[in-house]
Amino acid sequence: MNKDAPQQKYQVRFDVGLAGFQALAAEADVVILADALPSPGSEVVLPTALHEHQVIAASLANRESVADWVLARQAEKGDRFSVAVIAVGERRQGGAPRFAVEDFLAAGAVIDALAARGIDHCSPEAAAAAAGFAGLTRAVRHLVTASETAQALVAEGRSAEVQAAVRLEAPATQAPATDAQATDAPARSPGISRLREFAFPG
Repeated sequence: MNKDAPQQKYQVRFDVGLAGFQALAAEADVVILADALPSPGSEVVLPTALHEHQVIAASLANRESVADWVLARQAEKGDRFSVAVIAVGERRQGGAPRFAVEDFLAAGAVIDALAARGIDHCSPEAAAAAAGFAGLTRAVRHLVTASETAQALVAEGRSAEVQAAVRLEAPATQAPATDAQATDAPARSPGISRLREFAFPG
């Protein structure tokens, strides 16, 4: 085990933002970017290339499809399929990273869905995120719509995007909120796209 990456001994790992991605991506079979809401504003950012890693996007709406996709990839591999779940987060006006509760809940929702399929060897960080979602499931709609990100989107006249993002039982083919460039995943995985690049906050 790499002493600088102690979560690697667990099948399901969790971290936040670009630093979390950089810490966990190299040793994961897949990185799942939990991005529950589109970013407000029109700030120009430099995207991060993801070609060296298998990266997919998740939201509250497609978490079940993402978990099914992971389970199918594990069956194909015939061995434990390691997963790094990253809560993307947002940025403040000055460009500094900002914790985004909606992404934390989306990450927890994915980890919770994985556990329901038997993929449950979670790091303490991943377990805490899943427990956060499970304990707040009934309040998720309110928490996301009342979040700092959602309120900024509403102020921009984008309330419909917020309401669409909190539909927990959305169809499996609904795309995640992220604006990242993607390539289509195999047809056997509806609603799942492999990302080629992603603009992390900060």
